[in-house]
Order: sequence, then C-alpha cells, then structure tokens
Amino acid sequence: MLDKNGIAKRIAQEVEDGYYVNLGIGIPTLVANYVREDISVEFQSENGILGMGPFPFEGEEDADLINAGKQTITALPGASYFDSAMSFAMIRGKHVDLTILGAMEVAENGDIANWKIPGKMVKGMGGAMDLVASAENIIVAMMHTNRAGESKLLKRCSLPLTGVGCVKKIVTNLAVLEVIDDGFLLLERAPGVSVDDIKAATEGNLIIRGEVAEMNF
Repeated sequence: MLDKNGIAKRIAQEVEDGYYVNLGIGIPTLVANYVREDISVEFQSENGILGMGPFPFEGEEDADLINAGKQTITALPGASYFDSAMSFAMIRGKHVDLTILGAMEVAENGDIANWKIPGKMVKGMGGAMDLVASAENIIVAMMHTNRAGESKLLKRCSLPLTGVGCVKKIVTNLAVLEVIDDGFLLLERAPGVSVDDIKAATEGNLIIRGEVAEMNF
C-alpha cells in the first residue's frame, strides 16, 4: 500500500519530457519532488507561476513564493510570474499537457467531485472548474477509500460534480486505474495489495484483464 508520497512518486512516472503540468492542491503538489532529473518539465500554478520546483528545505522558505494551495515552493531557473488572467488563459487555451488533481470521488465514467461537501463552508469551485473543462489529460491522485472505509471510486458520484467524463487515469494508495468505456480498468496494484483487496475497495465497475502487475518504482 502507498502513502501520499508513494502516490506522487508513481504519478511522476506519467510526466514526460517537455510537458507543461498543472498540479492541484494536496497530493498532486508532491509530484514535483519526484520527476526524473533527465527530463525537462514546466510546472504551472494557477496563481501565476510557470517553472515551479520542489518544496523548499526547512529554513529556506520564501513566504512570498507560494502555490495555489498557499504552500511555500521553489522556483527553477528561468521561472516566470504573471497575473491570474494570464494563468487561466494558459489553462483555458489548452496549453497545459497534463493536469494532476486530487478528488473526493471519481465515477466509473470519469466524472470527478473534488470541491464541495454539502453542509461545509467553501469559498467556491475555484480553478478546478477551468482545469477539468480544458485539460485533455487528467490524472487523479487520491485515497481509494474514505476514513469510514467506503469506496471513493463509484458507479456515480454522490457529491457535487466538478467535471463530467474528464478523468483519464487514477492513482490511489491501492492501484493504478484507467477510465475506459466500461469502468475502471485495473493497470497496476500497489506493493502488498492483492487484486481482491482492490475489488473490495471499489464500488464502481472494476475491469481486470489478465495478470495485474505490481507497481515498479
């Protein structure tokens, strides 16, 4: 089973040379720490930076340099800064190759709910609305079940949707899954996790084709 860093490390394998990547709040922000050093990747944050680097070491934080989640970050050589209008023009103009988001629920048809729990105060949907509407390649980083042990990979989302039919791939603490026409196609399983464990934790239609390999880092 993976922890949050393990999920981020596995997703980093999906990042290719030359990609422009947007990292959502939560687990996705950790991905920048694990991207291979032999490739060139530009990380974009919707609050107005292109060229984010890994998180700073303790004691080296710059309080004026933050990501969309208000976490302190580093900037790589050549990084640029701009206003939110320019940032969202990049996103809406489909200039981002890969978007990595967290989620509270994902449905077997690729719907995503990641912005609101009814009854809880939130400021609004924020940039996630633009990201899911504009991105052609969306990977979700999430835990497979909630704190009560209930599946977060569902037949249909129960929470208010952020986007419809947009998720392509999901990496959880248990597995890597691809969203296809019939449901969740199981691609890989986390170390120490069996196919039966994943079946038990998935409410939506889980598709298994042949032997499922264990993740390889």
